[in-house]
Amino acid sequence: MKILIIGSKGFIGTHAGHYFASKGWETYGADVAVDYANSNYFLIDSSNSDFTEVFNAQSFDVCLNCSGAASVPDSLVHTVRDFTLNTATVLKLVESIRKYQPDCKFINLSSAAVYGNPTALPIQEDAALAPVSPYGFHKKMAEEIIQEYYQLFGINGCSLRVFSAYGPGLYKQLLWDLYRKTATEKQIMLSGSGNETRDFIHINDILQCIDLVIHKGDFKAGVYNVANGEQIAIKKIATLIAKEMNFKGTLKFSGIERIGDPLYWVASIEKIKQLGYTPSIGIEQGVSNYIQWAKESAS
Repeated sequence: MKILIIGSKGFIGTHAGHYFASKGWETYGADVAVDYANSNYFLIDSSNSDFTEVFNAQSFDVCLNCSGAASVPDSLVHTVRDFTLNTATVLKLVESIRKYQPDCKFINLSSAAVYGNPTALPIQEDAALAPVSPYGFHKKMAEEIIQEYYQLFGINGCSLRVFSAYGPGLYKQLLWDLYRKTATEKQIMLSGSGNETRDFIHINDILQCIDLVIHKGDFKAGVYNVANGEQIAIKKIATLIAKEMNFKGTLKFSGIERIGDPLYWVASIEKIKQLGYTPSIGIEQGVSNYIQWAKESAS
């Protein structure tokens, strides 16, 4: 089996490359950074991505798209860039698959941001989509492109709505931010009330979901929530990290919500569980492992 990972230098892409190589897959990567050491690697032009050369060079059983921008605040500032990376790239990918390798399965990593502020919890895949950020809108558009190419051209694709991903190798977002602040500051102020909730999923469990979808999933433009099905308050995450870091300072919340951030999230994971998914890493263990990695990476 051959798998092509777009965005292979990113957080999920890097882990996916190691994971599928360890499973015996012939693994190829593609990204915007130069890599002279890896012969199974394609350099993508960051200013004008074109996948013609990639799909002409090899045949692939699966194309996993881990590329794109992953910042809600940045999408509010650099909206066109976010659209280019999260929507236009998906169009170029499925068009290249249509032209050169129509039998290749396409998996796009979407986001829980497509839901916006849900009207009911847990969030099921058939819930109304009401994004509250450019990032969410652009991820929704990418899902619609996959539906378009399946319905009109028969291209086999699906979307994985990843909730709050974390794990070793993630040098950004909430956990990394809290690690750095608890290591260097005595007074920490976070946005919101702390009661906002997210559904955190460790990278190991994300890879488990991807593997299951490849072998058992719906590639008729299907969608899957990728999460642990557990509603966790931001305040709890902050407390866990403070404990792991032996933080003796003060940690407060401003009460001011960030634009584009939904308030409460927890996913229904019944659909992915039907494929055989079982969450393997709880939040306490996951945070502890993450802080251990962060300390080692800083030393």
